[in-house]
Amino acid sequence: MKPTTLPKYQIFVLHLAFWAFVLALPYLLSPSQIPPAPNVKFEKGFTVTEFFAFFAFINIPFFYINSEILIPKVFQKKGIWAYLLTAMGLIVLIFSFNYLITYLFFKNQYVPRTGPTFQLLFFLAISTAYRLISDNLKSQQEKKEQETEKLKSELSFLRSQISPHFIFNVLNSIVSLSRRKPERVEPVVVKLSDLMRYMLYESDDAKVSIERESQYLRAYIELQQLRFGDDIQINFQDNHLDESQSIEPMLLIPFVENAFKHGVGMIQNPTIDIELSTENNRLIFEVKNKVNRQFKEVKDSASGIGLANVKRRLELLYPESHQLIIKDEADFYLIHLVIG
Repeated sequence: MKPTTLPKYQIFVLHLAFWAFVLALPYLLSPSQIPPAPNVKFEKGFTVTEFFAFFAFINIPFFYINSEILIPKVFQKKGIWAYLLTAMGLIVLIFSFNYLITYLFFKNQYVPRTGPTFQLLFFLAISTAYRLISDNLKSQQEKKEQETEKLKSELSFLRSQISPHFIFNVLNSIVSLSRRKPERVEPVVVKLSDLMRYMLYESDDAKVSIERESQYLRAYIELQQLRFGDDIQINFQDNHLDESQSIEPMLLIPFVENAFKHGVGMIQNPTIDIELSTENNRLIFEVKNKVNRQFKEVKDSASGIGLANVKRRLELLYPESHQLIIKDEADFYLIHLVIG
Protein backbone atom coordinates (compact mmCIF):
# COMPACT_ATOMS: atom_id res chain seq x y z
CA MET A 1 0.00 0.00 0.00
CA LYS A 2 1.29 3.43 -0.90
CA PRO A 3 1.70 5.82 2.02
CA THR A 4 -0.65 8.75 2.07
CA THR A 5 -1.36 11.78 4.21
CA LEU A 6 -4.92 12.41 5.31
CA PRO A 7 -6.30 15.97 5.36
CA LYS A 8 -6.11 17.63 8.78
CA TYR A 9 -9.86 17.71 9.27
CA GLN A 10 -10.06 13.93 8.71
CA ILE A 11 -7.29 13.35 11.24
CA PHE A 12 -9.16 15.55 13.73
CA VAL A 13 -12.39 13.61 13.19
CA LEU A 14 -10.59 10.28 13.64
CA HIS A 15 -9.01 11.42 16.90
CA LEU A 16 -12.35 12.75 18.14
CA ALA A 17 -14.05 9.45 17.31
CA PHE A 18 -11.28 7.49 19.04
CA TRP A 19 -11.52 9.44 22.27
CA ALA A 20 -15.31 9.32 22.25
CA PHE A 21 -15.05 5.54 22.01
CA VAL A 22 -12.44 5.39 24.81
CA LEU A 23 -14.58 7.51 27.15
CA ALA A 24 -17.66 5.42 26.38
CA LEU A 25 -15.83 2.11 26.82
CA PRO A 26 -16.25 1.89 30.64
CA TYR A 27 -20.01 2.24 30.17
CA LEU A 28 -20.09 -0.27 27.31
CA LEU A 29 -18.08 -2.91 29.19
CA SER A 30 -19.28 -2.30 32.75
CA PRO A 31 -20.78 -5.42 34.41
CA SER A 32 -24.34 -5.07 35.61
CA GLN A 33 -24.51 -8.07 37.93
CA ILE A 34 -21.00 -8.60 39.22
CA PRO A 35 -20.14 -6.62 42.39
CA PRO A 36 -19.02 -3.97 42.87
CA ALA A 37 -21.84 -2.95 40.51
CA PRO A 38 -21.25 0.22 38.49
CA ASN A 39 -24.37 1.83 39.94
CA VAL A 40 -23.07 1.51 43.50
CA LYS A 41 -22.40 5.04 44.74
CA PHE A 42 -19.21 6.09 46.48
CA GLU A 43 -19.15 8.65 49.24
CA LYS A 44 -19.04 11.59 46.80
CA GLY A 45 -21.73 10.13 44.51
CA PHE A 46 -19.41 8.49 41.94
CA THR A 47 -19.78 4.99 40.51
CA VAL A 48 -17.03 2.55 39.57
CA THR A 49 -17.81 3.13 35.90
CA GLU A 50 -17.49 6.90 36.32
CA PHE A 51 -14.20 6.30 38.14
CA PHE A 52 -12.75 4.53 35.07
CA ALA A 53 -14.25 7.09 32.67
CA PHE A 54 -12.68 9.93 34.66
CA PHE A 55 -9.21 8.43 34.50
CA ALA A 56 -9.69 7.69 30.80
CA PHE A 57 -10.35 11.40 30.35
CA ILE A 58 -7.20 12.54 32.15
CA ASN A 59 -5.15 10.24 29.94
CA ILE A 60 -5.99 12.37 26.90
CA PRO A 61 -3.40 15.10 27.67
CA PHE A 62 -0.92 12.38 28.68
CA PHE A 63 -1.35 10.77 25.24
CA TYR A 64 -0.58 14.00 23.37
CA ILE A 65 2.21 15.14 25.69
CA ASN A 66 3.97 11.87 24.93
CA SER A 67 3.23 11.81 21.17
CA GLU A 68 3.72 15.51 20.40
CA ILE A 69 6.46 16.49 22.87
CA LEU A 70 8.33 13.59 24.45
CA ILE A 71 8.77 11.44 21.31
CA PRO A 72 9.80 14.17 18.80
CA LYS A 73 11.63 16.55 21.14
CA VAL A 74 13.18 14.18 23.70
CA PHE A 75 13.37 10.64 22.28
CA GLN A 76 14.29 11.57 18.68
CA LYS A 77 16.67 14.40 19.61
CA LYS A 78 18.20 13.40 22.98
CA GLY A 79 17.97 9.61 22.92
CA ILE A 80 16.12 6.86 24.68
CA TRP A 81 17.59 7.40 28.16
CA ALA A 82 16.51 11.02 28.30
CA TYR A 83 13.09 9.96 27.05
CA LEU A 84 12.73 7.19 29.65
CA LEU A 85 13.76 9.54 32.43
CA THR A 86 11.30 12.22 31.31
CA ALA A 87 8.52 9.69 30.77
CA MET A 88 9.06 8.23 34.25
CA GLY A 89 8.84 11.73 35.73
CA LEU A 90 5.57 12.32 33.89
CA ILE A 91 4.20 8.97 35.05
CA VAL A 92 5.10 9.77 38.68
CA LEU A 93 3.34 13.13 38.29
CA ILE A 94 0.20 11.48 36.94
CA PHE A 95 0.26 8.80 39.66
CA SER A 96 0.52 11.59 42.23
CA PHE A 97 -2.45 13.31 40.65
CA ASN A 98 -4.24 9.96 40.57
CA TYR A 99 -3.59 9.49 44.31
CA LEU A 100 -4.81 13.01 45.07
CA ILE A 101 -8.06 12.50 43.14
CA THR A 102 -8.55 9.10 44.79
CA TYR A 103 -8.04 10.60 48.24
CA LEU A 104 -10.37 13.55 47.64
CA PHE A 105 -13.25 11.76 45.92
CA PHE A 106 -12.96 8.07 46.84
CA LYS A 107 -11.59 8.22 50.41
CA ASN A 108 -12.17 5.06 52.44
CA GLN A 109 -14.09 3.50 49.54
CA TYR A 110 -13.40 0.60 47.22
CA VAL A 111 -11.03 1.80 44.50
CA PRO A 112 -9.73 -0.55 41.75
CA ARG A 113 -6.05 0.21 42.17
CA THR A 114 -4.87 -1.56 39.02
CA GLY A 115 -7.32 0.23 36.71
CA PRO A 116 -5.58 3.63 36.37
CA THR A 117 -2.15 1.97 36.25
CA PHE A 118 -3.20 -0.24 33.36
CA GLN A 119 -4.80 2.70 31.56
CA LEU A 120 -1.66 4.80 31.93
CA LEU A 121 0.68 2.12 30.56
CA PHE A 122 -1.79 1.28 27.81
CA PHE A 123 -2.02 4.88 26.60
CA LEU A 124 1.74 5.30 26.87
CA ALA A 125 2.17 2.31 24.56
CA ILE A 126 -0.40 3.34 21.96
CA SER A 127 0.75 6.97 22.07
CA THR A 128 4.33 5.90 21.34
CA ALA A 129 3.21 3.51 18.61
CA TYR A 130 0.97 6.18 17.09
CA ARG A 131 3.79 8.71 16.89
CA LEU A 132 6.37 6.29 15.51
CA ILE A 133 3.97 4.94 12.87
CA SER A 134 2.88 8.48 11.93
CA ASP A 135 6.49 9.60 11.55
CA ASN A 136 7.30 6.55 9.47
CA LEU A 137 4.33 7.14 7.14
CA LYS A 138 5.24 10.82 6.87
CA SER A 139 8.83 9.92 6.06
CA GLN A 140 7.69 7.48 3.36
CA GLN A 141 5.33 10.12 1.94
CA GLU A 142 8.09 12.73 1.81
CA LYS A 143 10.43 10.22 0.19
CA LYS A 144 7.78 9.35 -2.38
CA GLU A 145 7.16 13.05 -3.10
CA GLN A 146 10.89 13.63 -3.52
CA GLU A 147 11.09 10.70 -5.94
CA THR A 148 8.08 12.03 -7.84
CA GLU A 149 9.64 15.47 -8.11
CA LYS A 150 12.90 13.89 -9.22
CA LEU A 151 11.08 11.95 -11.95
CA LYS A 152 9.23 15.09 -13.03
CA SER A 153 12.52 16.95 -13.27
CA GLU A 154 14.08 14.13 -15.27
CA LEU A 155 11.10 13.98 -17.63
CA SER A 156 11.21 17.73 -18.05
CA PHE A 157 14.90 17.51 -18.89
CA LEU A 158 14.30 14.66 -21.36
CA ARG A 159 11.54 16.65 -23.04
CA SER A 160 13.80 19.68 -23.31
CA GLN A 161 16.37 17.52 -25.11
CA ILE A 162 13.89 16.46 -27.80
CA SER A 163 13.31 19.91 -29.32
CA PRO A 164 16.96 20.96 -29.85
CA HIS A 165 17.79 17.48 -31.15
CA PHE A 166 14.87 17.60 -33.57
CA ILE A 167 15.63 21.14 -34.78
CA PHE A 168 19.31 20.28 -35.18
CA ASN A 169 18.44 17.39 -37.50
CA VAL A 170 15.93 19.42 -39.53
CA LEU A 171 18.28 22.39 -39.95
CA ASN A 172 20.97 20.03 -41.21
CA SER A 173 18.44 18.72 -43.69
CA ILE A 174 17.54 22.25 -44.84
CA VAL A 175 21.21 23.13 -45.36
CA SER A 176 21.67 20.00 -47.46
CA LEU A 177 18.46 20.71 -49.38
CA SER A 178 19.48 24.30 -50.13
CA ARG A 179 22.50 22.97 -52.01
CA ARG A 180 20.77 20.22 -53.97
CA LYS A 181 17.18 21.46 -54.44
CA PRO A 182 16.93 25.13 -53.37
CA GLU A 183 13.38 25.45 -54.77
CA ARG A 184 12.14 23.13 -52.00
CA VAL A 185 13.62 25.09 -49.09
CA GLU A 186 10.69 27.49 -48.71
CA PRO A 187 7.91 24.85 -48.35
CA VAL A 188 10.15 22.90 -45.96
CA VAL A 189 10.61 25.99 -43.77
CA VAL A 190 6.84 26.59 -43.76
CA LYS A 191 6.22 22.99 -42.73
CA LEU A 192 8.92 23.29 -40.07
CA SER A 193 7.12 26.32 -38.60
CA ASP A 194 3.97 24.18 -38.19
CA LEU A 195 5.95 21.52 -36.38
CA MET A 196 7.60 24.07 -34.10
CA ARG A 197 4.21 25.49 -33.20
CA TYR A 198 3.19 22.08 -31.90
CA MET A 199 6.50 21.66 -30.07
CA LEU A 200 6.29 25.07 -28.39
CA TYR A 201 2.61 25.31 -27.50
CA GLU A 202 1.30 21.77 -27.13
CA SER A 203 4.17 19.55 -26.09
CA ASP A 204 4.17 21.03 -22.57
CA ASP A 205 0.88 19.24 -21.85
CA ALA A 206 1.14 16.10 -19.77
CA LYS A 207 -0.75 14.14 -22.42
CA VAL A 208 -2.09 14.74 -25.93
CA SER A 209 -4.59 12.72 -27.92
CA ILE A 210 -3.35 9.93 -30.15
CA GLU A 211 -4.95 11.76 -33.08
CA ARG A 212 -2.98 14.95 -32.35
CA GLU A 213 0.30 13.06 -32.07
CA SER A 214 -0.50 11.29 -35.33
CA GLN A 215 -1.03 14.64 -37.04
CA TYR A 216 2.39 15.72 -35.81
CA LEU A 217 3.99 12.56 -37.21
CA ARG A 218 2.25 13.08 -40.55
CA ALA A 219 3.48 16.69 -40.71
CA TYR A 220 7.03 15.53 -40.03
CA ILE A 221 6.77 12.85 -42.73
CA GLU A 222 5.43 15.42 -45.21
CA LEU A 223 8.42 17.62 -44.42
CA GLN A 224 10.75 14.74 -45.20
CA GLN A 225 8.86 14.03 -48.42
CA LEU A 226 9.42 17.65 -49.47
CA ARG A 227 13.08 17.17 -48.73
CA PHE A 228 13.64 13.82 -50.51
CA GLY A 229 10.91 13.91 -53.13
CA ASP A 230 10.79 10.66 -55.10
CA ASP A 231 14.16 9.52 -53.85
CA ILE A 232 12.49 7.56 -51.04
CA GLN A 233 9.30 5.59 -50.62
CA ILE A 234 7.41 6.44 -47.43
CA ASN A 235 4.35 4.47 -46.30
CA PHE A 236 2.44 5.84 -43.33
CA GLN A 237 -0.75 4.29 -41.97
CA ASP A 238 -2.67 5.64 -38.99
CA ASN A 239 -6.12 4.17 -39.46
CA HIS A 240 -8.68 3.31 -36.77
CA LEU A 241 -7.23 5.47 -34.02
CA ASP A 242 -9.13 5.76 -30.76
CA GLU A 243 -9.39 9.52 -30.24
CA SER A 244 -10.15 9.06 -26.53
CA GLN A 245 -6.66 7.62 -25.90
CA SER A 246 -3.81 9.93 -24.99
CA ILE A 247 -0.03 9.75 -24.98
CA GLU A 248 3.01 11.66 -23.82
CA PRO A 249 3.69 14.31 -26.51
CA MET A 250 6.59 13.76 -28.90
CA LEU A 251 7.14 10.25 -27.63
CA LEU A 252 7.03 8.55 -31.03
CA ILE A 253 8.91 11.05 -33.20
CA PRO A 254 12.45 9.89 -32.24
CA PHE A 255 11.76 6.48 -33.81
CA VAL A 256 10.66 8.14 -37.05
CA GLU A 257 13.63 10.54 -36.99
CA ASN A 258 15.93 7.56 -36.52
CA ALA A 259 14.42 5.82 -39.57
CA PHE A 260 15.03 8.84 -41.80
CA LYS A 261 18.49 9.39 -40.41
CA HIS A 262 19.70 5.83 -40.99
CA GLY A 263 17.33 4.62 -43.71
CA VAL A 264 18.27 7.13 -46.41
CA GLY A 265 21.55 7.50 -48.24
CA MET A 266 23.76 4.82 -49.79
CA ILE A 267 20.71 2.53 -49.84
CA GLN A 268 19.13 1.17 -52.99
CA ASN A 269 15.40 1.95 -53.21
CA PRO A 270 15.13 3.24 -49.63
CA THR A 271 11.79 2.47 -48.03
CA ILE A 272 10.33 3.49 -44.67
CA ASP A 273 7.14 1.87 -43.38
CA ILE A 274 5.34 3.50 -40.44
CA GLU A 275 2.15 2.19 -38.88
CA LEU A 276 0.22 3.60 -35.93
CA SER A 277 -2.97 2.01 -34.57
CA THR A 278 -4.98 1.43 -31.41
CA GLU A 279 -6.60 -1.80 -30.34
CA ASN A 280 -8.29 -2.77 -27.04
CA ASN A 281 -6.96 0.37 -25.27
CA ARG A 282 -3.45 -0.37 -26.52
CA LEU A 283 -1.31 1.73 -28.81
CA ILE A 284 0.67 -0.17 -31.42
CA PHE A 285 3.45 1.61 -33.28
CA GLU A 286 5.87 0.13 -35.78
CA VAL A 287 8.65 1.67 -37.86
CA LYS A 288 10.71 -0.27 -40.39
CA ASN A 289 13.47 0.98 -42.66
CA LYS A 290 16.06 -0.51 -44.97
CA VAL A 291 19.71 -0.41 -43.96
CA ASN A 292 23.01 -0.80 -45.78
CA ARG A 293 25.40 -2.88 -43.67
CA GLN A 294 28.25 -2.37 -46.13
CA PHE A 295 28.21 1.38 -45.58
CA LYS A 296 29.91 2.41 -42.35
CA GLU A 297 28.12 5.46 -41.04
CA VAL A 298 30.20 8.07 -39.24
CA LYS A 299 28.49 8.84 -35.95
CA ASP A 300 28.83 12.13 -34.12
CA SER A 301 28.68 12.73 -30.37
CA ALA A 302 24.93 13.39 -30.54
CA SER A 303 24.16 10.11 -32.25
CA GLY A 304 21.75 7.93 -30.31
CA ILE A 305 20.44 10.71 -28.06
CA GLY A 306 16.91 10.43 -29.45
CA LEU A 307 16.51 6.69 -28.92
CA ALA A 308 18.17 6.70 -25.50
CA ASN A 309 15.90 9.57 -24.55
CA VAL A 310 12.68 7.88 -25.62
CA LYS A 311 13.65 4.60 -23.95
CA ARG A 312 14.15 6.40 -20.66
CA ARG A 313 10.84 8.25 -21.01
CA LEU A 314 9.07 4.96 -21.62
CA GLU A 315 10.65 3.53 -18.47
CA LEU A 316 9.47 6.51 -16.42
CA LEU A 317 5.99 6.95 -17.90
CA TYR A 318 4.97 3.38 -18.64
CA PRO A 319 7.19 1.24 -16.41
CA GLU A 320 5.01 -1.88 -16.52
CA SER A 321 2.71 -1.17 -19.44
CA HIS A 322 4.92 -0.98 -22.48
CA GLN A 323 6.84 -3.40 -24.67
CA LEU A 324 9.60 -2.23 -26.99
CA ILE A 325 11.03 -4.71 -29.47
CA ILE A 326 13.99 -3.70 -31.65
CA LYS A 327 15.15 -5.92 -34.51
CA ASP A 328 18.44 -5.02 -36.15
CA GLU A 329 18.58 -7.44 -39.06
CA ALA A 330 20.88 -7.72 -42.04
CA ASP A 331 18.86 -5.55 -44.43
CA PHE A 332 16.32 -3.75 -42.24
CA TYR A 333 15.84 -2.11 -38.87
CA LEU A 334 12.51 -2.52 -37.06
CA ILE A 335 11.03 -1.11 -33.88
CA HIS A 336 7.74 -2.44 -32.51
CA LEU A 337 6.21 -0.55 -29.59
CA VAL A 338 3.09 -1.47 -27.63
CA ILE A 339 1.75 0.78 -24.86
CA GLY A 340 -1.15 -0.29 -22.66
